[in-house]
Amino acid sequence: MKLFTWGIAPNPRRVKIFLAEKGLNVPSEDVGVPGKAFLKPEFLEAHAHRRVPLLLLDDGTYIAEAMAICRYFEALHPEPALMGTNPQEVAVIDMWERLAEWEGMQAISEYYRNSKGSFTDRSLAGYSKTLEQIPALIERGEARLDLFYEKFDAQLSDNEYVAGERFSVADITTLCTIDFAAYSNLGIPENCQNLQRWYKSVSKRASVVN
Repeated sequence: MKLFTWGIAPNPRRVKIFLAEKGLNVPSEDVGVPGKAFLKPEFLEAHAHRRVPLLLLDDGTYIAEAMAICRYFEALHPEPALMGTNPQEVAVIDMWERLAEWEGMQAISEYYRNSKGSFTDRSLAGYSKTLEQIPALIERGEARLDLFYEKFDAQLSDNEYVAGERFSVADITTLCTIDFAAYSNLGIPENCQNLQRWYKSVSKRASVVN
């Protein structure tokens, strides 16, 4: 088994934190080009998915996408439960994790990939053909991120964690989104006090610090 990662990317980090919370040590290989915003050509040529994280199982099966990989390990190692323990909890956690990815991670990705020179002609991950940057998506990505912060701040006004009273994958995706946004100076607004409180707390977890 091997997990292909990229140290500077937020999606592999989601899996890294998840595995740390589970206490699992999975052999990994960083396939990023050192000092560059590219994956190694040999990795891209060998894997049509062209994105990380990517998990190679012992039988040769590949599992792509962060949450698919996390679901695989959750099924193998259900404790501690990070995806819920009953139908309602599973659904609520899944909902908030999806919202964090779609409304937060996708928003900052939209902003980042359309504003950085290193992603010229590569505005979407995973494609071998040229995809030009769209300047209008910079402003839209920032606007979407503001709405994400407002929604999650409101959710955390009555909850210790994003999906309730239990730390879950929803918190992992939200944390990785915020840290990715902060890299572009688009971190949590000062008026989002509930989100600030939550962020300070989860950032101290051993799975995040290490």
